[in-house]
Amino acid sequence: MTSVPAKAAESAPSGGKALAGFMLSGFLLALLGAVLPAWGYHRDPPDFAAVGNYFLSLALGIVAASVIARRIMARRGLRFLLVCACTLSCLSLGYLAMVSPPASQWWRVAGLLALGTGAGLLNMALFSAISRTYQADAARTVNQGGIWYGLGCLAATALVIGTFYAYSVPTILVLMALVPAIFGGIYIRSEYTAPPEGAHPSLRQALEDFRSLGAVLFALLLFIQFGNEWSIAGWLPLFLLRRVGLSPTAALWILMLYWLFLMGGRMGAVAILGRVRHGRLLLGSGAAALFGCFILFYTNNWFGAATGVALIGAGYASIYPLVAEAIGRRFPYYHPGFSNGIFSLALLGGLLAPATLGYAAVSQGVGIVIGIPLIGTFLVMILLLLIWLESKVTGR
Repeated sequence: MTSVPAKAAESAPSGGKALAGFMLSGFLLALLGAVLPAWGYHRDPPDFAAVGNYFLSLALGIVAASVIARRIMARRGLRFLLVCACTLSCLSLGYLAMVSPPASQWWRVAGLLALGTGAGLLNMALFSAISRTYQADAARTVNQGGIWYGLGCLAATALVIGTFYAYSVPTILVLMALVPAIFGGIYIRSEYTAPPEGAHPSLRQALEDFRSLGAVLFALLLFIQFGNEWSIAGWLPLFLLRRVGLSPTAALWILMLYWLFLMGGRMGAVAILGRVRHGRLLLGSGAAALFGCFILFYTNNWFGAATGVALIGAGYASIYPLVAEAIGRRFPYYHPGFSNGIFSLALLGGLLAPATLGYAAVSQGVGIVIGIPLIGTFLVMILLLLIWLESKVTGR
């Protein structure tokens, strides 16, 4: 199979815009964790089950999107799917602005289901749109997409911080709705073509690879790691408000610090992957994340919280680049269904974990928020060891 030259891939008119679209994906999925304090879920009596319902609804929306995305793209094309995803996300945020508390939580559950569907449709379209750039350099493309995704998470948090006391919650959500509207305007004026079937392996081959032990381990690793990252991102403000006693804006600033260290560490890890032994990098990252979890669990002030969050973010940062590099070597071809399947499964884990925390916190208290990432970090290190052993045995 002939590969697309890197220079040609980078100059493709749709490649850069498609990668930048992951910023919108991160923005849509990160806004719930940032907006929960604005909805008042840190006050007594705590309604942690409702928070769990919100994250579960987002996860179900992503599952629903995986069912309908292919049908839309087959009938109307890739550009229509991108615009449809942005339109649905914009309308969902506008709807959520109308059903903010004190309206019943179930109205917001419905809105978040639609928002999750919009984000899922967007991800499916983006993975198809980056086909040429992925063929040229798989690891670099995945890492760039991850950086854009993290910037979107950072932007959602920054927007809530900047408007928390200046505007009402409905106004904040309306401002957020402008972001997918802007992206929709960009996509409607752009040309996107789904990759031709003959240019890539068949879907059957992609599914056969997905049934291999290596692909299952990669998917399980990302499932757990995204669960770790989103457990912190989704619950950190509520944890700091109820457990440490910080103000809403201080809690959101520390959430922003988490995203900064996660993204800064991720870019630093990408830069040094070729110069540092991966085993040492993994060991140092795991130790930093575990130490940060312990500090965050026992702290009672903002300095301890900031220190713990910085260590967790920096510790988690190198996992994704390591996995992206390994996926690029192990699966050098590209198929949108294969890559989007692994990424969607990872996102599902990232949203199911904070949903589970909501239900567990009803009986165990908000401190359980740190327990899950603590266990998950150990599991990630074990899975990375298993992937290394599997690659040695199979020679792949």
